[in-house]
Amino acid sequence: MQIRRKSFLALGGLAASMTVLAACGGSDSDSGGDAGGGASDAGGAAGGSEGRLVIWADEEKAPALEPSAKEWGEENGIEVVVEVVPGDELQSNFITANQAGNGPDITMGAHDWIGNLVQNGSISPVQLPADVGDSIAPVGIEAVTYDGQTYGVPYAVETLALYANNDLTDAPTPSTIEELISAAEAGGAENILSLPIGEEGDPYHMQPLYTSAGGYLFGKDSEGGLDPNDLGVGEEGSLAAADKIAELSEQGVLKNSITGDNSISLFTEGKAAYLISGPWALADVREADFEFTLSPVPGFEGMEDAAPFAGVNSFYVASNAANAGFAQQFMTDVASSPDVAKAMYEANPLPPVNLELREEIASSDEHVMIFAEAAEAADPMPAIPAMAAIWGPLGIAQANIVGGADPHSTMEGAGEEIAAAIG
Repeated sequence: MQIRRKSFLALGGLAASMTVLAACGGSDSDSGGDAGGGASDAGGAAGGSEGRLVIWADEEKAPALEPSAKEWGEENGIEVVVEVVPGDELQSNFITANQAGNGPDITMGAHDWIGNLVQNGSISPVQLPADVGDSIAPVGIEAVTYDGQTYGVPYAVETLALYANNDLTDAPTPSTIEELISAAEAGGAENILSLPIGEEGDPYHMQPLYTSAGGYLFGKDSEGGLDPNDLGVGEEGSLAAADKIAELSEQGVLKNSITGDNSISLFTEGKAAYLISGPWALADVREADFEFTLSPVPGFEGMEDAAPFAGVNSFYVASNAANAGFAQQFMTDVASSPDVAKAMYEANPLPPVNLELREEIASSDEHVMIFAEAAEAADPMPAIPAMAAIWGPLGIAQANIVGGADPHSTMEGAGEEIAAAIG
């Protein structure tokens, strides 16, 4: 599950870089084949048509959405079809199909797709209700706002938190990374912290530590938007972060042997005192044979607060939607009513951004609420197209530093590679 979720969030940026190329080379037979295959796998529909509203979603979200979406269609006199497209193909297939005129009316995806979708002319702005601030959490509204326009309707948010095995630590909610390390060592844990790194790195999971040490990805322009010309990788804050990463490696806290394949299982098997992960790990952790505590990821002593990414799941209206009117109506209804979000939460319990729904589940799901609250202190994942250049070089640099490479020259090299890719 962790690989799929990481693909949805962190690897969305990598997909974006490939999407731009696919869009520019529309005659590529592979691109066209992928798009057709996705729709065919979903049930053979070629896209939206009169009298039918077509929504594309990935394997996890489609089953959660379908019942409430179809009920909405019956109430509004239109057939709603929810088609399944593999998550790692959804963004690129959507752009290709939309350009060809046989895509869906609505697609679901991470908010960090927005810059790439707008750049490719694939989605239309949406008009949210005037009082949307009373019904949707600020992190959701911020995430779907791009260049002053609202491009999506958010319904759930994902971020990272700290899981603690209460049997292996007497500090289940450490206030600093240093306290975390001391408590895990005192408890005799085989691994102090389970955080996926591997050989290619994982900047998504490393972000809380990177930001606490002073690292940033992009600065902001005079209007408050992200500025791709102000790249933080390779600058002073990132070098301080590199030093901290190297220090944690020397202490045995960060390990290349911990990957997306085993980070959650190491924790659930009692082989790690702490785990940094998201709500997708909850089901496995709840089934583990020990009591656990969930809290925000702490920062380094005397440094900045840890700021993980917030990834917001959203609905988007296709620019070539065959039923644009119904698509916009669906967006308005989803934004103003918690019914669809509630049905999706019940089928796939992700932290909702709908404030009424949050109040409803607050007493029954404290863990999901911890993630919801943590997301408010997190940074929405950058949605600008330049973010696609970040993931690979930064991840490899961080993995190499954990592996013993020189912190400063490695981080500076990543900055140079990213800057060249952004151009």
